[in-house]
Amino acid sequence: MSKTVEFFFDLGSPASYLAWTQLPDLCARQGATLSYRPMLLGGVFQATGNASPAMIPSKGRYMFTDLGRYAERYGVPFGLPPGFPLNTLALMRGVVGMQLHAPARFEALLATLFNGLWAQRRNLGDAAVLDETLSQAGFDPAEFRDLAADTEVKAALKQTTEEAVARGVFGAPTCFVEGQMYFGQDRLDFVEQALRQPARR
Repeated sequence: MSKTVEFFFDLGSPASYLAWTQLPDLCARQGATLSYRPMLLGGVFQATGNASPAMIPSKGRYMFTDLGRYAERYGVPFGLPPGFPLNTLALMRGVVGMQLHAPARFEALLATLFNGLWAQRRNLGDAAVLDETLSQAGFDPAEFRDLAADTEVKAALKQTTEEAVARGVFGAPTCFVEGQMYFGQDRLDFVEQALRQPARR
């Protein structure tokens, strides 16, 4: 029986972006299923008393240098978008809405938004920039906004965020394999190691 990697993430987390660039291939190598679990990082921070490393200038500078090193190692483009850190509430609701109501297009939307933010360095917190980015990728901005405003979608994002906190999540990205938690895109080697181990009975 194949294992599953639960990937709790927020689009506004640069480390989530780097993990996202690696996890599909990692799971494919190990015959595992990748389960996308969009959550609201701001809600996690509020619930746990945590905060972005970017809020501490010296730590933030180092973190972005280190993330740049990983991006180079992975061979993926990476840079900070204008307006960072972003309020991702509307973005994450739209992502959840697509996952719930148009799952066949979910991964394409995720690629559009992750790459828009961190590869193309677009300020997706700006409504006009977001609309342009969505339109260029073949998505209807009005549909995206409707999904983000849907009551069911709002509840689903809140529920996943609360579940994450209840399971010990304090930041993004966080992965779970067979109940074991792995925090950070720099722990993907442990995720892959867990996938290689015999399944628990």
